[in-house]
Amino acid sequence: MLGAGAAGTLAAALTLGISSTANADVTASGAQSGSSNAYDVTTWKIKGRPEITAQSDVGAVINDIITDIKGRQSKPEAKPGGVIVIPPGDYDLRTQVVVDISFLTITGFGHGFFSRSIADNVDTTGWLELQPGGSHIRVRTPAATPQAFLVRRNGNPRLSGIVFRDFCLDGVDFVPDQNSYRNGRTGIEVASDNDSLHVTGMGFIYLEHALIVRGADALRVHDNMIAECGNCVELTGAGQATVVSDNLMGAGPDGVTLLAENHEGLLVTGNNLFPRGRSLIELTGCTRSSVSSNRLQGFYPGMLRLQNGCKENLITANHIRRTNEGFPPFIGRGNGLDDLFGVLHVAGDNNLISNNLFAFNVPPGNIAPAGAQPTQILIAGGDANVVALNHVVSNVATQHVVLDASTTHSKVLDSGASSQVTSYSPDTAVRPTP
Repeated sequence: MLGAGAAGTLAAALTLGISSTANADVTASGAQSGSSNAYDVTTWKIKGRPEITAQSDVGAVINDIITDIKGRQSKPEAKPGGVIVIPPGDYDLRTQVVVDISFLTITGFGHGFFSRSIADNVDTTGWLELQPGGSHIRVRTPAATPQAFLVRRNGNPRLSGIVFRDFCLDGVDFVPDQNSYRNGRTGIEVASDNDSLHVTGMGFIYLEHALIVRGADALRVHDNMIAECGNCVELTGAGQATVVSDNLMGAGPDGVTLLAENHEGLLVTGNNLFPRGRSLIELTGCTRSSVSSNRLQGFYPGMLRLQNGCKENLITANHIRRTNEGFPPFIGRGNGLDDLFGVLHVAGDNNLISNNLFAFNVPPGNIAPAGAQPTQILIAGGDANVVALNHVVSNVATQHVVLDASTTHSKVLDSGASSQVTSYSPDTAVRPTP
């Protein structure tokens, strides 16, 4: 039961500790008097532009707040950053936000996720909600500046300690129809090297690119809902010591759910990844990274890929389920690969694939090429890869493990009967499951 005291606590929470009371005085600019470094977008006023509000263009408001922070924090030894609060409500973002300061937290109160795809493909008569909720930002950026938030700065040190949390970025629609997953819009793009950024508790919906991060060091992407976006999380360029954990994600049929390029020490764990991305986890040139305890469900071959010289990676304790598309707008779509590519496709050295459960359930008539035995794990090339103690459950006869001729010094242990493991390389040690 929400009593008066609890209501007061909630009101105070909505100012994120900006003042010790829920009725803090507000300065003419909109910053709370208890702290000059904490801001509420709904009370901030842009000098000389009274027509612009958080509801009409929250992007312009946030940019003006960042300008205020930079103006007041001019000494390198005293730049604590700030907190920008987005209360629950609907906001249009028409001006790209450029984040070029460290130690900035942009926070809302609720990721507000809502399935636009279902709403756009069924009769919604009588529905109780028809839009995302929480702290809901509609991304209406122009084509020239498609990112809602662009994190970028030249010079040293690199940007650090930036946090996005607990609000919804909504791309509104896809063109030319609601099932294209294309509109040119990006939720958050981090375009310069960065350290210890957090993206947590966010909702992303109907964006062609939800989150792009280049040059990440100690990035954390945690507890987000990212779905019905063309691409979900793209870690580009290179990076190290990143954690992607406890997210719920599913990309469009032509996009990637999680892509990581040239990462060292990436940890992907505890995620629930669902259709319909062309791939669910795609590592390219990654080393000494771990993909563990995730649940993956996909509609196409190549659900999990280690490509372009991935080395010394651990793929373990994942539940990997390959099924068939059943949503009418996407029946018949594919990603251009056949079932000999493997549900898990590996090209690299010294990778360990162990203790995973593969659940394959595809109607025989939908398997390509026709009459083939689908491959669960394909070692397409590389040296000293180990496949051990994997379990396959399938509605059709499958090849549990296939090793191409270019593989060397590979081991396959207890991952299928002798008839379910095929090696085209003479340099393979196989211990069939009894």
